[in-house]
Amino acid sequence: MDNNYQPISPSSLVNILTLRYDPSIIPNLPIKNFKDFESRSQAPNIDLIEKSICNNIEQKLKSFDGKKVCIALSGGVDSTLVLSLLRKIRPDIEIDALSIKFANSVDETQAASKISDTFNTNHTIIELENYLSELPKAISMIKLPFWDLHWYYVAKKAQTISKLLLSGDGGDELFGGYTFRYKKFFSLTTSNSSPLEKTKAYLECHERDRVLDQQDIFSKKSNFSWNLIYEQLIPFFDNNLSNLEQVFLADYNGKLLYNFNPVNSRIIDSFNMTLLTPILNNELISSAPHISIEHKYSSETNVGKLPLRSVLKKNGHDHLVSSEKLGFNVNTINLWKSHGHSICKDFLTDSRVVKDGWINNNWIQKHIDSPELDVKYVNKFLGILAFEIWYRLFITKEMSSNSTLD
Repeated sequence: MDNNYQPISPSSLVNILTLRYDPSIIPNLPIKNFKDFESRSQAPNIDLIEKSICNNIEQKLKSFDGKKVCIALSGGVDSTLVLSLLRKIRPDIEIDALSIKFANSVDETQAASKISDTFNTNHTIIELENYLSELPKAISMIKLPFWDLHWYYVAKKAQTISKLLLSGDGGDELFGGYTFRYKKFFSLTTSNSSPLEKTKAYLECHERDRVLDQQDIFSKKSNFSWNLIYEQLIPFFDNNLSNLEQVFLADYNGKLLYNFNPVNSRIIDSFNMTLLTPILNNELISSAPHISIEHKYSSETNVGKLPLRSVLKKNGHDHLVSSEKLGFNVNTINLWKSHGHSICKDFLTDSRVVKDGWINNNWIQKHIDSPELDVKYVNKFLGILAFEIWYRLFITKEMSSNSTLD
């Protein structure tokens, strides 16, 4: 295992266990400010959006000499769009679509199989009985304490097929895809809400990330402070943008920049592969944030990513995707009941991060054996588990990256 890693500061730990991202990570994508999200009145040019994605795919394929490519296929708008355009510009290339079937979770692979058949691809379903099993290996690759690393399993399979993996990453952040949060944010804010009130509402809308006793998770060494969390987010809500434009700004400068993109890139690099995210091309990163809200998101139907859906419709494929957001989603409660609880008990009963003053053992003991633990608390426990594993890999160095959690 490569021990060349950046030590985690107290603020990084707090951010990862509170926001699920760490702004101290150097992003691969450009940071945006409020001026980058100021709306332009004209409707987006659907042809140019399609051309931008196609050009990005074509440029990469020109330098790729393999006979096969892989694509991560969830069955949602973004991955379906990328697959459809890949097939449109390269009808001859062999494509392997990869989907994940999580145990005891909603099975979205049937929809993905239909999409795969439509575009004449090989469809591989990766079945995961214990999503946490290879967490030490995944953490050893990214060198960060994150637990939700489905990309590890996608890349692990993809590298046996091809050196190039495509994904639909970026559609949610550039085109307004987190619709399950928007209505709640509207209900919690008004046009007169202060930046701090909107910041608190934004955090409340991240229902998987927020627990009422969040501050009690940490020991003094972690230096937790809600005010420090608010200070990071307030600039996104202290400007002349509309409320929802501010949410788009915060979403872009959050998990995409400081979790999803850098984490996925590190995993791909560890497997000696190339990752292609055609929606996150320079043209769209520059132009898409300026598309006005009404051209991205319908508040009446609560449907987002309207320009990407229009590209699908233009090509006759809009019927393949639903109006609901899809993704690679494990049922966290069922994961907790089948594997998570026992694994956390094993690791956190004699926790190194508790002994060394980072995490409060009283919080762990208060909640870990709750018979009907809320999903928010499950997410917190899995986050602490990831920190514990990271700590044993890189700090105490008592754990092997090849260890499995069974």
